[in-house]
Amino acid sequence: MRDRMPKLVWVGAAVLLLSGCGIFKGKINRENIEPPTELADFAPGADVDEIWTASVGDGEGKLGLRQPVAVDGGVLYAADLDGNVRAIEAATGRERWRVEFEGVRWSGGPGVGEGTLVIGSLDGTVVALNPDNGAERWRKSVSSEVISSPAVARGLAVVRSNDGRVFGFSIVDGERKWIYDRGLPSLTLRGNARPVIAGDTVYLGYDTGDLVALRVTDGSQVWEQTIAEGEGRSELDRMVDVDGEIVVQDADVFVASFNGQVMALDAASGRPLWNREMSSFAGVSLAGEKLLVTDKAGTVWALDRRSGASLWRQDGLAHRWLTTPVADGELVAVGDLEGYVHWLKLSDGTMAARDRVGGDPIRATPQVADGVLYVQTIDGDLSAYRARAR
Repeated sequence: MRDRMPKLVWVGAAVLLLSGCGIFKGKINRENIEPPTELADFAPGADVDEIWTASVGDGEGKLGLRQPVAVDGGVLYAADLDGNVRAIEAATGRERWRVEFEGVRWSGGPGVGEGTLVIGSLDGTVVALNPDNGAERWRKSVSSEVISSPAVARGLAVVRSNDGRVFGFSIVDGERKWIYDRGLPSLTLRGNARPVIAGDTVYLGYDTGDLVALRVTDGSQVWEQTIAEGEGRSELDRMVDVDGEIVVQDADVFVASFNGQVMALDAASGRPLWNREMSSFAGVSLAGEKLLVTDKAGTVWALDRRSGASLWRQDGLAHRWLTTPVADGELVAVGDLEGYVHWLKLSDGTMAARDRVGGDPIRATPQVADGVLYVQTIDGDLSAYRARAR
């Protein structure tokens, strides 16, 4: 297990903070940016094996997004700003196929499902591919850049564009089935929550602090629930974006907002079940009865999914711009701005292991499939890990 102590990166932290805003008014002074907490030694509580490493091009670069890989049927799918889409064998890291789209800058990360791979670009191009060989099936345009992964299910590819519009395309031929339009505030975080399709419903997080549920069939609104309301003297204080991961499971929806709350809702009606004051730009994930959250200060939390009560917290990674934490067996994995992956004990949040993928930030949510964790940096370094708690 590698463990090199990094230097404090003031410039990198500033770039990350500034790129977190789609439109930013005013200035941020260097002294107002908290440096990342120095990594402390700890007694290892897990064994971590790096199975393979690979390069998936230049990644997302300085877009300030969270461009994840997609995992389906033992294959990883990745895209980069140079127009490349790759299929990587999950077991070995070997490239199965690669297709280059000249003049296209992929930005949203791939979405895959029902035998279809869909991806969007900075110029609003949406392309569907055959996931077996990368052959193009159809191509459409939307009204703005696509900076989140499409959702693919129920015969549809649901694509969110950065101007607030959401499009439902047939995965067969790309026919547009519906469009949902919604206005946005003038100042927002850089990024959009990935649409989630569960049953007959599409769930969408918005920069207005709202969670919206639409019918898959026609895009009509089923319900809308406010997760956070903007308060404060400045536009920055009033930002309440729902940009992170949204989880739908067992008739419940779990969501978090920036400068707002973590909330559990009834999936059918949008009725709040519980809420807890907490600011998060990364969103949430589930690990059995635990809801995992990283707040904007870099504290990792485990909350009771039924009540929102705190089960444990880990604040040893403060100001390290953490990803969404994800369950990795009996561990919790989270990436940071200096390319480190940290494993915590799922039972109590204590530090268990650490490894470094590369020197560039990890912004995308790590993915877990068949007991293997896949982590990608913004520079396209991809690593596969198998971790076991001691």
